[in-house]
Amino acid sequence: MFTIGDFARLGRVSVRMLRHYDVVGLLPPAHVDPSSGYRFYTAAQLQRLNRLVALKDLGLTLDQVRIVLDDKLSVEQLHGMLSLRRAELRQQILADESRLRRVEARLRAIEREGAMPTDDVVVKPVPATRVARLTATAASYGPEDIGPVIQPLYPELMARLDRAGVPITGYGIATYEPAEGDAVVVHAGMTVSVEPAAAFEFEVVDLPALASAATVVHRGPMDDVDATYQAVASWVEANGYRQNGFAREVYLNYGHGDPAEWTTELQLEITKP
Repeated sequence: MFTIGDFARLGRVSVRMLRHYDVVGLLPPAHVDPSSGYRFYTAAQLQRLNRLVALKDLGLTLDQVRIVLDDKLSVEQLHGMLSLRRAELRQQILADESRLRRVEARLRAIEREGAMPTDDVVVKPVPATRVARLTATAASYGPEDIGPVIQPLYPELMARLDRAGVPITGYGIATYEPAEGDAVVVHAGMTVSVEPAAAFEFEVVDLPALASAATVVHRGPMDDVDATYQAVASWVEANGYRQNGFAREVYLNYGHGDPAEWTTELQLEITKP
């Protein structure tokens, strides 16, 4: 048998926690010395301790842990529960990291307010462009909804273009359309020069020309695009224009090398009221 201190070290828990588990009846010691009151445990009890700690880490209350332990879950059942919880925790970590990136991006946008020169905005016509594209719908135009939708579309589109033997002749271009409520239709496109064909696993369309577009080159990942959009908005308002729809995003150099060097041209159709 092991003293409570040795058993705590073997089970990687505190002595205080073992005493609490004893008091609530979850893990009583195998033997208590009647004269000294010292608690002693057996190696076999480590199995119950492992299950107890694992279930507690799943978020179960001690009362719920007791019910599960008394039902004597098999190793396979416990492994399944733990695997599910592990997947949930990993997903939560990814969501928290994404939220942190968005907060940091907003902070950078706040820090750069008024710092980006509007002289960087260039007004020019944009010619019609033929693209192959895949389409999906995001819950909103917020980065937390757009990112997870558009990011998988491009690798899938590239794979389908490769299977079809269709060469890419220019840049990637993302376009957006309003849908019901806050939802946004997301089009992930790559410039091509082929004719539409029913056999393709993608749509081939011609993006219409823009007679006049306020354009600006954004440098860095799109997570940091807020400040650039705000600079364009300031320019549009200051120069008496009206914005028409969502901006096009032309990925001049994106996804390769140093993210600080990535470049995306934003093309915002404008008209005079």
